[in-house]
Amino acid sequence: MCLACVACNEEACMDKAHPMDKPIWEPSRERAEASNMARFLRFVRERTGNPDLVRYAPLWEFSVREPQRFWPLVWEFCGVRATGELEPVIENPEAMPGARFFPRARLNFAENLLRDRDAHLALIFRNEWGHARELSYSELAAAVGRFSHALRAAGVGPGDRVAGLMPNMPEAIVAMLAAATLGATWSSTSPDFGVPGIVDRFGQIAPRVLVSVDAYPYDGKSHDVLAKLRGVLDAIPAIEHTVVLDYSGQHASLAGLRGAQDWQAFVAGHGEALEFTPMPFNHPQYIMYSSGTTGVPKCIVHGAGGTLLQHLKELVLHTDLKRDDRIFYFTTCGWMMWNWLVSSLAVGATLVLYDGSPFHPDGNALWNLADETGISIFGTGAKWIAATEKAGVKPRQTHKLGALKTILSTGSPLAPESFDYVYREVKEHVLLASISGGTDIVSCFALGNPLLPVYRGELQCRGLGMKVDA
Repeated sequence: MCLACVACNEEACMDKAHPMDKPIWEPSRERAEASNMARFLRFVRERTGNPDLVRYAPLWEFSVREPQRFWPLVWEFCGVRATGELEPVIENPEAMPGARFFPRARLNFAENLLRDRDAHLALIFRNEWGHARELSYSELAAAVGRFSHALRAAGVGPGDRVAGLMPNMPEAIVAMLAAATLGATWSSTSPDFGVPGIVDRFGQIAPRVLVSVDAYPYDGKSHDVLAKLRGVLDAIPAIEHTVVLDYSGQHASLAGLRGAQDWQAFVAGHGEALEFTPMPFNHPQYIMYSSGTTGVPKCIVHGAGGTLLQHLKELVLHTDLKRDDRIFYFTTCGWMMWNWLVSSLAVGATLVLYDGSPFHPDGNALWNLADETGISIFGTGAKWIAATEKAGVKPRQTHKLGALKTILSTGSPLAPESFDYVYREVKEHVLLASISGGTDIVSCFALGNPLLPVYRGELQCRGLGMKVDA
């Protein structure tokens, strides 16, 4: 059977109630056969000797039935860099909580994201102020090296927390990766939060270092952050160093900010050589937060190895991300999709970052970005898609979108009418994947799939390794 000839009788499909419904999109045979998922199927078939693994459904069944065999195959296929032993794969597999994956393996999260250090573009950045920057993988590695050495000189080491009050911009990624090189744990939120919201989060984790900007743009206006910083520093005495990026270019005074230093001064005199501290597989990489709708936001800790492996599975296999792709997600540093997007560096792809309102100066802002930067995988929220339809945005008539091959939507269910809008007014030949996950797993339960058709109003499939039942 051709890999493109799968239909809705796939056991891993999210809804089997409509076997006669016509899909609104199907992959071409060429696209399906060239996908990472197809390569992974062949890889698993060869490694296991199981001739039945020719479609997604039996692969999914295998992934949830035999996790001890499945996850090492993902590890090998995606080229995870680590030391130690892969056995046992799972310790106490029946315990919940209590199961531990790869207890004898050690790795460094940042080392896996910085495996490429060449001239290939790592980051493309745009914002409302008109800033336009690009960093190659070698330039990114050098910036991370300098910030890492600066953090080490500030006394940061394994287990310390480094917090970011940052927009979605290159320096946020640099600071996170630098913290990870040392085995420190990163936590971030968006600078549009008020002081109580920031303190409710960062006050619980007692960060040694806080990284921030002086201001940020949104909806045609410049918004000050320094006044918030004063309130945050007054409320969190654990913060020893505050690193402030002169994002606005206004050279604002840092007087009165305890332990504050300009970004350039903080990294001055430090070398670029990268050093990675190996840590246990489950060492805390990220601290994220619940919404806070029922009280103070709850801290959620995510391990480095689990986050890396889960993201590689989702990006490489389900999103079909490759080195020549340019991937974008409209997100802030306070949403888990930022963490997910940054893991694309482990694939060697180019990340497109944007800071600003998606409707400034009008509803075409992100489609302009897509055309300008050649985005091939475009991620956003379902509400934005509905809002652009309501605003009468018709990029199929106004934009080329020549590189665009996949659109990802999450944050809330994508309405059937929004599926119609995308294929009618955005692009006909595109994989539209409504994906679903959460902050509690910093990843997804249901995902896209380059081998499967798209049905109006539906998610394509349950993620590999995710035993999800309706």
